[in-house]
Amino acid sequence: MSVAPLNLAWATQTHVRGTSSALGEPDWLTADRLAALEKVAELPAEPSQLYITYFDLRAVDFAAVEPYPPTPAAGDAADAQLPEGAAALVHVDERAVVSCALSAEAKAAGLVITTIAEAATEHPELLKGLLEDGGSLPADDTFGQVARALYSVGLFIHVPDDVELKAPIVLRWSVGAAGFGLISRTLVSVGRNARASVYEEQIASTQATTEAGARADSIWWGTSEVSIADGGTLDFSAEQDFGLSTAAFVTRQARVGKDARVNWAVASVGSRLYRSRLENLLEGRGAYVSQVEIQFGDGKQLFDLTSYTRHLGEDGTSDLLSKGVYTDKSRGYIKGLIDIPYSGRGTDSFLGEFSMLLKKTARSVTIPSLEIDQPDCRRAMHSSSVGPIDETQIFYLMSRGLSEDQARKAIIMGFLDPVVARIPLPAAQDRLRARLARKWPAGRAIVESAA
Repeated sequence: MSVAPLNLAWATQTHVRGTSSALGEPDWLTADRLAALEKVAELPAEPSQLYITYFDLRAVDFAAVEPYPPTPAAGDAADAQLPEGAAALVHVDERAVVSCALSAEAKAAGLVITTIAEAATEHPELLKGLLEDGGSLPADDTFGQVARALYSVGLFIHVPDDVELKAPIVLRWSVGAAGFGLISRTLVSVGRNARASVYEEQIASTQATTEAGARADSIWWGTSEVSIADGGTLDFSAEQDFGLSTAAFVTRQARVGKDARVNWAVASVGSRLYRSRLENLLEGRGAYVSQVEIQFGDGKQLFDLTSYTRHLGEDGTSDLLSKGVYTDKSRGYIKGLIDIPYSGRGTDSFLGEFSMLLKKTARSVTIPSLEIDQPDCRRAMHSSSVGPIDETQIFYLMSRGLSEDQARKAIIMGFLDPVVARIPLPAAQDRLRARLARKWPAGRAIVESAA
């Protein structure tokens, strides 16, 4: 049994060539897009036989959505105001970049933020090295290949060797206009012994539909393609709070060099359907990944998350944790694989997947997996659970003076806090806590009465 390739009316050579031409891309980038388009036509929409049962795109009306064409950046984009404590800001609203600004410190350090098309002219060898043979995205992931073929907004971020940026780079996406979709691509390159942090915020635009229909009629489709050179470190945090008329598809992949580190922290509370694939390639000796993902679903939301971590080099470490809370008729599918080939001697890995169900009508599935071909590992383990809140925890907190509702809320917020604590900006932490609190039944009632 297999899933057929995605059937997207706008995934055509004409569309690809027109987009590439409008962006002024060189022939090699056009060829890269066309190579991805061939994969879209051939690849099954779900590559793993283990996960086919949980593949479900019925919540999206692809026929009702037209991708945005390439649109020039706003004329005053460079005049944008930086958020307090940020090194840089890029804001893409619906179809185009409306803000792009760097702090004086970031400029002095040589931070590069530009479009992929401009990088092809200004930094051709660096860009080719990142995109060579399509290796910046999983070869078997059709959703990532759609972004590679059809992106109309492409961002390129490069942190030079030995540069340490103490403040985060802020990427903000706002979409939700009915009948339209934004297809994007983001490349992040961290040089040798460099350190940086990226905070990505995905929110509903002012054009977003406020009422959720039977199916999503707006799409955000994107990537985070990360390359970290030897000794480099990247902290990447993200919040997803699109409107309930939007479907979001994201593929993230990090290639991690010798003694390099990547720390992921991703929170998702919005969208009608959210499908994510996160892949870590620990290529160098001593490479390290820490990954924490959380979701809070209500209504008829569907969260479909898959992670793959491949220990290709020796003495790599991976610590992977996914948590979900689901109420009403929401669903959460959390799937993960740690792959330790023979080359991965000395690996230390842990994969944990945990879900809480607040109502009997909510559903969740957790599928942690290990594939081990190297017997000489420090550790290789996984753990998972799905169930309601532990009643003994509720009893304990009530014995300390909390009401039952306060006790349940405290347990849930503590369960989800690992991601909140990793958000780099205090104001962004507060927004995420407010978004999580809004999901709580009492919080929803307050929002609805205020509306």
